[in-house]
Amino acid sequence: MSFGTDIQASPAGGESALSRFLRLCFLSAGIALLAACSLPRGAAQQSEILKDETPETPSFQVVQVTRNVVDGLAKWPVTGWSGSYHWLTGTRGPSSSVIHAGDRVNLLVWDSQEVSLLTGAEEKSVEMRGITVSPNGEIFVPYIDTVVVNGLTPDDARARVQTLLEEIVPSAQVQLSVEPGQRNSVDLVGGVSKPGSFPLPSRDYSILSLIATSGGIKPELRNPLVRLIRAGKTYEIRAETLFADASRDIVLRGGDKVLIQEDTRSFTALGASGTEDIIYFPKERISALEAVSLMGGLSDSRADPKGVLVLREYSARQVAQARPGPDMQQVIFAFDLTNADGLFAARNFSVNPGDTVLATESPVTKARTIFGLVGSIFGLTTQVAGASTGN
Repeated sequence: MSFGTDIQASPAGGESALSRFLRLCFLSAGIALLAACSLPRGAAQQSEILKDETPETPSFQVVQVTRNVVDGLAKWPVTGWSGSYHWLTGTRGPSSSVIHAGDRVNLLVWDSQEVSLLTGAEEKSVEMRGITVSPNGEIFVPYIDTVVVNGLTPDDARARVQTLLEEIVPSAQVQLSVEPGQRNSVDLVGGVSKPGSFPLPSRDYSILSLIATSGGIKPELRNPLVRLIRAGKTYEIRAETLFADASRDIVLRGGDKVLIQEDTRSFTALGASGTEDIIYFPKERISALEAVSLMGGLSDSRADPKGVLVLREYSARQVAQARPGPDMQQVIFAFDLTNADGLFAARNFSVNPGDTVLATESPVTKARTIFGLVGSIFGLTTQVAGASTGN
């Protein structure tokens, strides 16, 4: 019996046996192909990432973040930075500057006597310019030897020089001015319109005054930080906080160095979200919920709101010493954003610099992909069957 004599055409308007046979053949081949090949993928699913959670020797720790545990997690060691900006506090000083080693002192001495030790026959004054203050804080003045001026205001130094001169030149009158040296000036390195070295006009000269003198912070800087280097230590504060709180406007000291830079702290956004990128911190603290917002939110058609993960690495020292703290160096914090408990927990959980925030893909997405491919196969078989019957 031949193959063709077994398969009869269906009645008019129906599907022939050949069409049904071809449709089944294509469907079977399609299912086999789906089983053998990887489906088109986006982000990983939560079950795939956490599948190593249950073995006897896991390589990472998984923490389901809820309101009951979020306060305890806040006491764990901070990663990626110190956890807060460290800034100085200080009080205002007198409005006059003080003399330091390296400054240059200019003296103008007046003497009305006809015969003077200091002035010539036709002169009533003598000028001594550019007298450098020695490392031990002294200047040399003729006839009175060295005078200690370190730490004195210009007025106090003038009075001291005049008092000593009056012992040998009773009618002498002294004028004194100071040109600040390195120890009586500050350097503004960058981040402003006019960086450079600035002399301190007074002991009350603040960091905001310095920034204003230099033309202000460049507007293109993202979330600028103000860094102060003093005596080998570095302090920093967000510019926004400095501008908002008058108590943070500290007084500068000679030798200070100020640098204004963009905040370089960031986290990595991956998965089924609006963007996959390195995202910089727009403020000092970012919560997990804010991180999701900065990522462009969760993709409505792809993301699993029960599977938002934060991946973080701790140092071996932090694991060994911190109590409370993690049990392993690599930790995955998992959030369920489909209920109030998970939403409030995400709102109070801080993302650290260097973290990876991953929006996993919903299992429904895989099912949709399979159904779409199966539908495409059915469509193809219908076309083939139609062609075979001349439809």
